[in-house]
Amino acid sequence: MSARDGEPVMTTRVEDHRPIERPETVELGRTETSRMVALLRDLRTPDWARPTDCTEWDVRSLAGHVLGMTETFTSVPVVARTMIGAGRAQQPGTTFIDTMTARQVRANASLTTGELISRMGAAGPVQARWRGSRRLMRALPMPNDLRDGTTETWKFAFILDVILTRDTWMHRVDVAVATGRPLELTPAHDGRIVADVVAEWARRHGQPFRLRLTGPAGGGFTHGEGGDELTLDAVEFCRTIAGRLPGEGLLAQEVPF
Repeated sequence: MSARDGEPVMTTRVEDHRPIERPETVELGRTETSRMVALLRDLRTPDWARPTDCTEWDVRSLAGHVLGMTETFTSVPVVARTMIGAGRAQQPGTTFIDTMTARQVRANASLTTGELISRMGAAGPVQARWRGSRRLMRALPMPNDLRDGTTETWKFAFILDVILTRDTWMHRVDVAVATGRPLELTPAHDGRIVADVVAEWARRHGQPFRLRLTGPAGGGFTHGEGGDELTLDAVEFCRTIAGRLPGEGLLAQEVPF
């Protein structure tokens, strides 16, 4: 249940959270990209040059990355070509993901904003269907570098089912924050994404807590007995654990987006 300021909140034990899996991933992915497209269509010319929480990128560069990621995960040959190219281009002291995203930004830099938006709108449904149809690739190991310098190995299924949607969602937040545009949020879509983030956050730190997230994407969550009691906006919670905002205590625990 979403939590609005001053309203009673139904509390969910994170142990009871239902993970995001196929076929739900298809609808979440399709909806998220369509909302990003709608937000970008609402921008005016000066908005595209505004800085974002991704300090290396303005709004235009960030959108180029999102387009690149959307179009990459539409076929096996494109995925393979992108991964191989990034691996060959990676320099010592840099991460694979930073190399790949920088190449996406450069590859799309010459597009007009209209072309960028049109291509993202066309690729969104294709990407969502492709991600939901994968079988043999899902067990492949994929290394990923976190902000603290550690490297985790994920199954490719986690990227397909969860990370790609989270990535676009957080970048939609980045664009809205940078441009002052309203952020479209609904309990069924955004609340589902946020609840899955909370469940992973809880698994990663392993501590008891009671958490009340406000706003349309919010809800009440609990784990164990006692522990910290936290109340904050659902989007600000995600920005914090994604590293966009400073966090202390349990809010310093990173969750990848």
